[in-house]
Amino acid sequence: MSDSPNCNPFQQLHLLLVGDSEEDFTYLKDLLIRECEGHLQLDHAPTSEEALNRIKQVNYDLLLCDYQAGEGKALQLLHEVRKQGPGTPVIFLSEHVNEAAVKRAIHAGTCGCVQIAALSEPSITRAIRDGIGMYCKERQRQKTEDMLRKFWRAVEQTAEMIVITDQNGAMEYVNPAFEAVTGYTRDEIIGKPLSILQSEQQGFELTQNVWQSMLAGNPFRGIVLNRKKNGETFAAEKTVTPLRDADGKITHFVSCDRDISDRRTLEAQLQQAQKMDAIGRLAGGVAHDFNNLLMVIGAYAELMQDSLANEHPLRRNVLEILTASRRAADLTRQLLAFGRKQVQSLQLLDLNQVIQQISRMLPRLIGEDIQLEFLPGENIGLVRADPVQIEQVVMNLAANARDAMPDGGKLTIETASITADDVYVQKHSMVTQGDYVLLAVTDSGHGIEPEHVAHIFEPFYTTKEEGHGTGLGLATVYGIVKQSGGYVWVYSELKKGTTFKIYLPRIAEGQFRARTVRIDERTSLKGWETVLLVEDETPVRKSEQEFLTRCGYNVLEAANGEEALGIARDFPGPIQLMITDVVMPQMSGAKLATELAQQRPDMRVLFVSGYAEKTVLRHGHIDVAAHFLQKPFSLKALSRKIRSVLKAEISEPTGALAH
Repeated sequence: MSDSPNCNPFQQLHLLLVGDSEEDFTYLKDLLIRECEGHLQLDHAPTSEEALNRIKQVNYDLLLCDYQAGEGKALQLLHEVRKQGPGTPVIFLSEHVNEAAVKRAIHAGTCGCVQIAALSEPSITRAIRDGIGMYCKERQRQKTEDMLRKFWRAVEQTAEMIVITDQNGAMEYVNPAFEAVTGYTRDEIIGKPLSILQSEQQGFELTQNVWQSMLAGNPFRGIVLNRKKNGETFAAEKTVTPLRDADGKITHFVSCDRDISDRRTLEAQLQQAQKMDAIGRLAGGVAHDFNNLLMVIGAYAELMQDSLANEHPLRRNVLEILTASRRAADLTRQLLAFGRKQVQSLQLLDLNQVIQQISRMLPRLIGEDIQLEFLPGENIGLVRADPVQIEQVVMNLAANARDAMPDGGKLTIETASITADDVYVQKHSMVTQGDYVLLAVTDSGHGIEPEHVAHIFEPFYTTKEEGHGTGLGLATVYGIVKQSGGYVWVYSELKKGTTFKIYLPRIAEGQFRARTVRIDERTSLKGWETVLLVEDETPVRKSEQEFLTRCGYNVLEAANGEEALGIARDFPGPIQLMITDVVMPQMSGAKLATELAQQRPDMRVLFVSGYAEKTVLRHGHIDVAAHFLQKPFSLKALSRKIRSVLKAEISEPTGALAH
């Protein structure tokens, strides 16, 4: 049935007659069937109770109810019907109808009251038409009210901030979401200009453009920086739409805002991580190329130093070259740490024990005017890390804290066991859920300026005076933590201090084992064995060959893996050791070692590389603790490493060396 009052009122109508008179029912049924030409169904309920039962099961279009003044049954039935809903129209049928009865019936909620004696085709048809018309009007009205209620609930309950202003920008309405985000109540904000929310960080030019666009009748969409009641700034994705009256005149503006501060924070974290990864790849690549150059500079400086007498005038110059090359090597090592390209000697560590040992050295680093406090957590578990790198992280953070407290202060180091749950992960997009060991380093210094916080982990970024620091300390911390599978965050307040929080994955004991081989600095540099030296960088290979020959080794040179295979195949005597670069063109060092293991099973292998641990290990199984040397290294360090690899397996011969 259409809701229009002009529609055919007898199209698929279903009526219910309520009354105990079978005669009235039969009369009405015959009358209506003739009038409605079969498009109507009439049911009969002798009592109010049965009528209510039928109404619960059937949606009737009209109720015709027997009305006896003074009985109250019809009015009670009408009351029960209206409790179920206001939609179905009701017409009272009565023996005696007067003005008072009609008023009572209409006041009670009926569409009218008709005298039974006056029932005829025109009268009942007119009554039904009037009833249907009023029913239709009530349904239009009800739908409008329902829709308005839905709109109201939507505006009040939506998570978006809804603001309605007049044509001058004065706020007339704000929804609960606006109150929750901004901290303002309706009473505080109604009548105030919308510009009260404008942050100092929001450009005046953008605000003017927005207002001009709105006055011109154009909707505005964009991101603005607003200010809460407490002064905190938040980013809002805003849509402002002008509202017009029937004449097209702008009377109001409606603003729909979404707080995207958390989203922008996550986006900034992601962009920062991507930028740091890109810088890390660049730094690592540059450092790798530098390593080979520094190897050559340092090696030939060592060879020159060994050739000069102590009183030679050029010896001082050579020492300066060596010192400079070692400082450069330290810088490239820090770049490799930032770029996560250092080879790690991984062990299962109890951070409490590691920090306890490091804290004994820290007072000499930070000075007597800084109080040091270590707060170890209980049952924190183990982490998989390189102890030397952990020491480097703590020392760098302590040095950074010392510089932030020139007049003294307090340095606090804490450890704890934590679990990163859904809430934490949502705020820190780069962190995965799981168990971590927390290492927190807090100082009471002057804090970090907000504009610097986003850059402090970048290499060569420093706020210190020229000549005071390289800007690689925190970059090194970042690289080591990331390479260890962890995360580092910084929290700082001006004039209150700074906290660095490092999260390292907690490892179940027994999941990983690694050993560290320590080299005795007093180990003899001399040797007698035959060494196969495989290095694709000619200057590096030549300097190493000259040094090892001076130390007494018989050195066989190869520029690549294929050449090394040929030399090993043709050399008639034993080869006690092969020194090979890991990453070489055509054939990797690990593959070369595998090929030669069948020909010379007693030959030991020492791997060297300037690449990252993952790159090294990708080329084969390599014990990075016992049989690996990271470039750049000094020639003396190479000799000591050779002795540590060979001494457990090979004894010095008593006779002449056979070739």
